[in-house]
Amino acid sequence: MDTISCGWFSEIQAELWPGQAFSLKVKNVIHKEKSKYQDIQIIETETYGKCLILDGIIQCTSRDEFSYQEMIAFLPLFSHPNPKKVLIVGGGDGGVAREVVKHPLVEEVHQIEIDERVVELSKQHLPEMACGFKSEKLKLTIGDGFEYMKKHKNEFDVIITDSSDPIGPAVSLFNESYYKLMKHALKEDGIVCSQGGSFWLDLSYIKKTMSGCKEHFPKVSYAITSVPSYPCGHIGFVIGSLNKNQKFINSVNKIKNFDIEALNLKYYTQEVHDAAFALPRWVQKSLMSDIN
Repeated sequence: MDTISCGWFSEIQAELWPGQAFSLKVKNVIHKEKSKYQDIQIIETETYGKCLILDGIIQCTSRDEFSYQEMIAFLPLFSHPNPKKVLIVGGGDGGVAREVVKHPLVEEVHQIEIDERVVELSKQHLPEMACGFKSEKLKLTIGDGFEYMKKHKNEFDVIITDSSDPIGPAVSLFNESYYKLMKHALKEDGIVCSQGGSFWLDLSYIKKTMSGCKEHFPKVSYAITSVPSYPCGHIGFVIGSLNKNQKFINSVNKIKNFDIEALNLKYYTQEVHDAAFALPRWVQKSLMSDIN
């Protein structure tokens, strides 16, 4: 279905967020195509800058993308004592890679993205995010994340999954079997962090995802960030550690130990890190009652 009508793009998804929609006024359509895997659109909006849309769902906008990219990258990186080797699954726009390579302790970043057209179009039309691909720390592989991790055992300190929402092929990235696969790809005391959805939309699904993570990671938590262009204006992250004594709040590897100005951050701070794990009472009771 064409989601642009009368000069407006409307994000309509009856399965994931029924009964609601988010709309952006469109200045022009920059690019539109159907790749081997998905429908890809890049539009220029009146108030949110450029916007990448996959299968009718907003992935990022120029106005607010940094809040998502910085948090999904630095929540796990600053929770790990020495994140030398990092794997990014997905993230074809390059935004997560842009943030991960900034971390002073990160020496090597591997990224596996299934759709090379997202990467190519991001380099062409979203250079402020795709600049992450230019880092000498980064090695990009086009392929399937599941198959990639099966071939890389006990190799990574941190695995970050920047996936689309749990519909279609992406559903597998939220299942217990995926966390099992990531566990075997991690080194001792490794950490995973994945896009975890919004508790305003489907708290039961988040709880199910966290329970799947808990099957393989002794320490599991959920954190949130504010992203105005995402459904309900925010999104969460499921984060798990193989270290049973892991502290996600007041973590050992604090950003204050580094030159924060050199990292060129817009959203992430130590205070924002710790506050991200502070959840409303009803969410806390539901998610954490049988997780930790």
